Amino acid sequence: MAEIILDMKNITKTFPGVKALDNVNLQVQKGEIHALVGENGAGKSTLMNVLSGVHPFGTYSGDIFFEGKKCEFKSVRDSEKAGIAIIHQELALNPYMTIAENIFLCNECAKNGIINWDYTNREAKKLMKKVGLIENSNTLVMDIGIGKQQLVEIAKALSKNVKLLILDEPTAALNDEDSNNLLNLLLELNAEHGITCIIISHKIYEVIRIANKITVIRDGMVIETLKRGVDEFSENRIIKGMVGRELVSRFPKRTPNIGEVGFEVKDWVVYDPLDDNRMRINHVSFNVRKGEIVGIAGLMGAGRTELAMSLFGKAYGRKISGTIIKDGKELVLKNVRDAIKEGLAYVTEDRKTAGLILIDNIKRNISLARLDKVSKNCVLNDELEVGAAEELRERLNIKSAGIYQKTGNLSGGNQQKVVLSKWIFSEPEVIFLDEPTRGIDVGSKYEIYTIINKLAAQGKCIVIISSELPEILGICDRIYIMNDGRIVGEMNKDEASQEKIMKCILESTKK
Repeated sequence: MAEIILDMKNITKTFPGVKALDNVNLQVQKGEIHALVGENGAGKSTLMNVLSGVHPFGTYSGDIFFEGKKCEFKSVRDSEKAGIAIIHQELALNPYMTIAENIFLCNECAKNGIINWDYTNREAKKLMKKVGLIENSNTLVMDIGIGKQQLVEIAKALSKNVKLLILDEPTAALNDEDSNNLLNLLLELNAEHGITCIIISHKIYEVIRIANKITVIRDGMVIETLKRGVDEFSENRIIKGMVGRELVSRFPKRTPNIGEVGFEVKDWVVYDPLDDNRMRINHVSFNVRKGEIVGIAGLMGAGRTELAMSLFGKAYGRKISGTIIKDGKELVLKNVRDAIKEGLAYVTEDRKTAGLILIDNIKRNISLARLDKVSKNCVLNDELEVGAAEELRERLNIKSAGIYQKTGNLSGGNQQKVVLSKWIFSEPEVIFLDEPTRGIDVGSKYEIYTIINKLAAQGKCIVIISSELPEILGICDRIYIMNDGRIVGEMNKDEASQEKIMKCILESTKK
């Protein structure tokens, strides 16, 4: 019988007004890849934060046994000493330090307080080779992509002689190629070095590919653990466990009611804000009709986010030129405030950093973009603000203890609903949605799609940017394809497919 490396017994964790974990039991065998899946707020990350000491001993009830020994981790450092390392979705790297410095951060190769830099760089190169990171060890982390930053995090964990590696949504911000490389690395580390892994992911097809076992968590309780070769390993089976019901369709049905052109962009040009000679958006033209959902597909770096942000009151770029037309009238937008006044909204891809104030409550986040609607003579009307927040909380089904709950304590899906509420409250006519379902489970995705469909039914012009082609194909009426800052193709929903979109991108690269 395989050795049990981790045994978590009767773990219960409560936050104010919420029982996040309810008598959870989890066993992980040595040398396996064990996946945790569940909806946002199910308790997956909370369970791993208990294990890694983020939630210290004494703040929860239950017992943790690691390698047969009872553990009472009071900090992350304690769990790391035992051989447990956690890599969070928001990477804990210092962008202004080198790769080598980050790998040994808080674990410096020093004697008598003096760092041995030759040894540091030599050991860093060994670890970088182990994770397949081909870079100079003296390169600043800010100068490498997010996929390579994930590899730095894994190398950092390996430098601490990790026995159990926990990865929380490791591929959420990665493109398909980087995601595939990372999954291959985990399989390699598992096969060649015997490292046990626990992976949390909403991308079910990924965990099916690499996991030996999959534990489903719902509402803070373990529903079941599926074992490869014994139980059914299929998306439908896992989704049923996650949401408690069969999910017949990933995308809600919709009958489009598309009207006249409501938003149009002509000959749009944008230069890099740090390099006046680098054109990021190259003479782009497109339009969106009222009630239409238009998708912008493309590989990472194609310029989709830069396009949306530059249109949203020049929030990105320099030397911007071109024409924006809304309802037949040319707009001159000098800043974000102008864009909001003219009925534009931009839902950022990074809700935690740029979309929300996580330390503030739901009520204040919702009213943030249009304080003028709930104030007079610069004095806030609390009654109006509360009424608006309560109405949108109910309308978008934001699961929380109330509108005064801190936004940072919400699950990812509910945080995304707060971001959408903020922009719905601003009463926009044109809405850019940048990666609207990133890091969100299938059940919450369905709810977000339903909200988007309702906005389109109200005659709004909707533009969706997404790296997930099935999402683009499933919800959009028309699709523009971008590559290298240019629009290189346009397809109607009926004619579009993943193969055709990728072919369009590849052919444009050859020109």
